[in-house]
Amino acid sequence: MSDELINLKNLGKTSVLWLHAVGIHNANDLRRLGPVSAYHAVRARGFRASKVLLYAMEGALQDIHWNDLSPQQKADLDKQLENLTARSKA
Repeated sequence: MSDELINLKNLGKTSVLWLHAVGIHNANDLRRLGPVSAYHAVRARGFRASKVLLYAMEGALQDIHWNDLSPQQKADLDKQLENLTARSKA
């Protein structure tokens, strides 16, 4: 797969296919939408992505392994996702 996203840390073939399916084709698209909205879009599309994808995208944008995100960073992402999910259900 020759694709800018596949070259980002943490993102594999499946996650890149999911991102393409929701209109994210490069790092700028991901940065513009943000990992929380991107993850929400992937899940809304019906893909069974785990929270690791959320952390992986954040790590990709920071060029670090997702597991190197601090517990606080992960908690912040989780809270943002919770807020976005609640808003989309209202």
